[in-house]
Amino acid sequence: MPLKYALVHEWLTPKATGGSEIVVREILNFIHADLYSLIDFESVNPESYLFQRQIGTTFLQHFPQACNGVQKYLPFLPLAIEQLDLRAYDVILSSSHTVAKGVLTIPGQLHICYCHTPMRFAWDLTFDYLRSSKLGHGLQGVLTRYMLHRLRQWDVLAANRVDYFIANSQNTARRIWRCYRRPATVIYPPVNVERFPFVVSKQDFYLTVSRLVSYKQVSLIVQAFNQLKKPLVVIGTGPELKAIRKLAQPHVQVLGAQPDDVVEKYMAQAKAFVYAAYEDFGIALVEAQACGTPVIAFGAGGALETVRDVRQYPDTGTGIFFGTQTAAALVEAVEKFETYQEVFNPESARSQAAQFAPKIFEERYLTLLERSFHEFQSHHPGC
Repeated sequence: MPLKYALVHEWLTPKATGGSEIVVREILNFIHADLYSLIDFESVNPESYLFQRQIGTTFLQHFPQACNGVQKYLPFLPLAIEQLDLRAYDVILSSSHTVAKGVLTIPGQLHICYCHTPMRFAWDLTFDYLRSSKLGHGLQGVLTRYMLHRLRQWDVLAANRVDYFIANSQNTARRIWRCYRRPATVIYPPVNVERFPFVVSKQDFYLTVSRLVSYKQVSLIVQAFNQLKKPLVVIGTGPELKAIRKLAQPHVQVLGAQPDDVVEKYMAQAKAFVYAAYEDFGIALVEAQACGTPVIAFGAGGALETVRDVRQYPDTGTGIFFGTQTAAALVEAVEKFETYQEVFNPESARSQAAQFAPKIFEERYLTLLERSFHEFQSHHPGC
């Protein structure tokens, strides 16, 4: 009898289109699984690949404004994920960046978690979150700190419900060990390299594509290019859009959200793709390289695993790193990039991106799934 699979993700909405959603879509391409989520507004979205699909949800589905995201209901997320009844399945696959790994399982069920990151706001970004939010001050601040303390406790407990962890990068694997003391196998997320046009001849502008939220550091990029007086195109939307438009000088174009074909066109034609965020992986960096476009990136986190600094790899370099998240460091990196500009080979960038193709993700995921299932059965005879 074939195994029954359940795939659990945090939320499915038209606004959630990041790397974790790409992983969910790819897994569903090669594993027949029933899908579950805290909330689902994609099965009623005619433009979604999930349109009219049966998706299990939680009580958060009916909360006011849930369609705009359930982060506002943070204290309820652990309780909600624990209400999913998955007892009918042999294998639980979770795609987790917040609470999906916390689903309840029974003896004999194998649970494999693809972890995009331990909860950023509860671990690495706690103090940034408290400093930037009005909930971080006064009596509200005390209550918020207590809530985050309890959330970290629950998060560690939830990690113990996972049999095998997969991390989206070596950087994330180290963070999983630091937060949960659990080893993780690294399988890089899939990047649809073939979707992006490969263009050798570039135009005279720089590009960044990102959600416009504080930790993405897009305002830092704009500040640097204000100083450089060089053309920059900013694509993306988010709570900082208005402030970034106000900050930008005339040679910086802030286009807001754009359809995929426009993003692909700019990525293919840009002189270089600029990125200042600390990312666990950073799919946009790989997408730019798929176009043959070199990358100027903050040299930390997943970028160190996806970009090859031309100063270290003079024959196969695909970008340049800068060491601190400051406008001055980025200005220096852009100026250094222009001295190396003729060295970059678009073919090297495309080859680097090809290492993250969906077929490679599928092969590695299925290999780990098979190995984990056999190992799990040997440790749980009769299951």
